[in-house]
Amino acid sequence: MTEADRVPGAVWRVGIAGTGAIALASAAWLRQAGHGVTVWSPGGRGAQALRTQALEASGLQSFSVTVDVADDAAGLCAAADVLLLALPVNGHKQVMDALLPFLRDGQTVIVSSMASLSSLYLHEAARRAGRQVTVASFGTTVLTARRESGTQVKVMTRRKAVGVSALPTQKANEAVALCTALFGDGFSVQQSALASALANVNPQSHGPLAVFNWTRIERAENWPQYHCMTPGVSRAIEALDRERRAVAAAFGIEVGPIEAHFARSFGTTSHTLADIAAELHAKRGGPPGPTQVDTRYVTEDMPYGLVFVEALGAMAGVPTPATRTIVDAASLLNGVDYRSENDLLEPLGLARETVAGLLARL
Repeated sequence: MTEADRVPGAVWRVGIAGTGAIALASAAWLRQAGHGVTVWSPGGRGAQALRTQALEASGLQSFSVTVDVADDAAGLCAAADVLLLALPVNGHKQVMDALLPFLRDGQTVIVSSMASLSSLYLHEAARRAGRQVTVASFGTTVLTARRESGTQVKVMTRRKAVGVSALPTQKANEAVALCTALFGDGFSVQQSALASALANVNPQSHGPLAVFNWTRIERAENWPQYHCMTPGVSRAIEALDRERRAVAAAFGIEVGPIEAHFARSFGTTSHTLADIAAELHAKRGGPPGPTQVDTRYVTEDMPYGLVFVEALGAMAGVPTPATRTIVDAASLLNGVDYRSENDLLEPLGLARETVAGLLARL
């Protein structure tokens, strides 16, 4: 059954790949709304406790729900009309490859949040395999959350506005309707999967935050990240954001500045990024910055966010010196070449692609 066959208020069977904070928060939110939820841990162990214990949510609301657990990718696909990929982007390709043989015509896969055009990778792979599926993308997550344990999650924010793109593009309105049925209002059509990828400002904010607070991360200090988004760090973030917007413009895509993202997501009223950070710190006192060197701020946001923008800039002839500097600094700090860590750029053939060619594929 496809979304076109449904009536408003219908119950959906949702399969969630992932057991991190966003996956658990989404599972709790959807189950509380009355939808059927099955979760699958690609790593094999993250969902074990949910087989015998309830999922407890706190934060915006406090409640307990029960969810089903799939043993593998085949079981997840069989149990669901809609699949939600809620895991770090450095796991997207592997999980998509695992799901691909079991996808059914008419299924919708929602990628939350998408980066480095992972949704295009799945869409093209599914089409080559003869599968007629819709791949929807969020450039960010609907919820922000913190995983407390394998059965506990704190849901901190439900974003007020989230853009949705779809492949094929003619399915975008249906994808928005589906997301609204699942999560509630606030969704709107985004012009393409590339627009969704470039709408994600996490790499631009997380990269400088990590690099310029690296000693705090290495020493596992308790540091509130908005308090540490000082005027100097904010200037670095703003420089990366200008490059993100310039690259987007080269592809005919208009994305708002990072300040608008914070206003849309968190209701901030300040105008400059440094003042926005101070406002958020005063309101929330956090969230705390990462305290482990394998933080997704570098393992995910560097290769799949900043390196991706750098690759698009090279394709379009747009200079990205600030982005290059942060990638170089993170690589130097960690002894890792983050440009070689992205496992999507080569399968997508972006080094050999043109602006017109990529836009045609989208």
